[in-house]
Amino acid sequence: MTYDNTLKYLVEEYPEDFIRYLLASEATDIQILKTELNQEPIRADSVTFLQTANQILHLEFQTLPASTPPLPLRMLDYWVRLYRQYNCDIEQIVIFLKPTTSEAVFIDQFTARNTTHRYRVIRIWEQDPEPLLLFPGLLPLATLARTDSPQSLLQQVAVQVSMIEEEATKQSISVCTQLLAGLVFEPELIRQFLRREDMRESAIYQEILEEGLQEGRQRGIEQGIEQGIEQGIEQGRQSELRLVMRLLTRRLGSINSQLQSRLQELSLAQLEDLGEVLLDFVSEADLMNWLNTIEN
Repeated sequence: MTYDNTLKYLVEEYPEDFIRYLLASEATDIQILKTELNQEPIRADSVTFLQTANQILHLEFQTLPASTPPLPLRMLDYWVRLYRQYNCDIEQIVIFLKPTTSEAVFIDQFTARNTTHRYRVIRIWEQDPEPLLLFPGLLPLATLARTDSPQSLLQQVAVQVSMIEEEATKQSISVCTQLLAGLVFEPELIRQFLRREDMRESAIYQEILEEGLQEGRQRGIEQGIEQGIEQGIEQGRQSELRLVMRLLTRRLGSINSQLQSRLQELSLAQLEDLGEVLLDFVSEADLMNWLNTIEN
């Protein structure tokens, strides 16, 4: 939820930056389309409409390659719905955020009998950080780019953030940078270079807090901001757990109760890591060995 909100905010606030980087073009008349696509409601992460070029830029941000339904089929589904509704050129780009060796991040097409659909794939950890450092809206993504010295790159991004003149913009970009950097950096290191105080002062952080609170209220939780955020985080962990359990059951068959109990105790980060490696498992023994490894 946090990453979705962060990236949605960046694309909607700084669409020109993303267009320059991804399409190598300038656009001044940009309309942000609603992300719910008829007929059956389905939401895309970001849909940007370039009126001047009569083109739609559809961005999908993925922290993990696992997806239900599979991502290639989703991209075809999005394309058909967008083309039916707007009847114009559509540029689709999937941006993978978290480093992984999964083969899924190299797939850039859907193929079935008589049907092939292609889209662009960007693995952000392979990208040169220099173009991302040029524009405020791309600075948070720069923390995830290719580098031989991650700490130096994080420091460079922090310097660029500090040079933003407008205070509200600086705070929002700082918050987005801290949130996305959390995918690859330890919190202590992030706090060395970026002000933690920016979090509570910024508009984007307040939006994330409010969404966490709203989800908490829907479940009868009205005990303040911190509990709302904790509930949002736990909901994300439970969603990831359900996805991992479905994938493991499909891969290995029924999982015994002892292993299920151990899976219940995994953190969100551990579940994300498991989602990347489980496709290599051939038996419950592989799962047990993996669990033993992370507990040692």
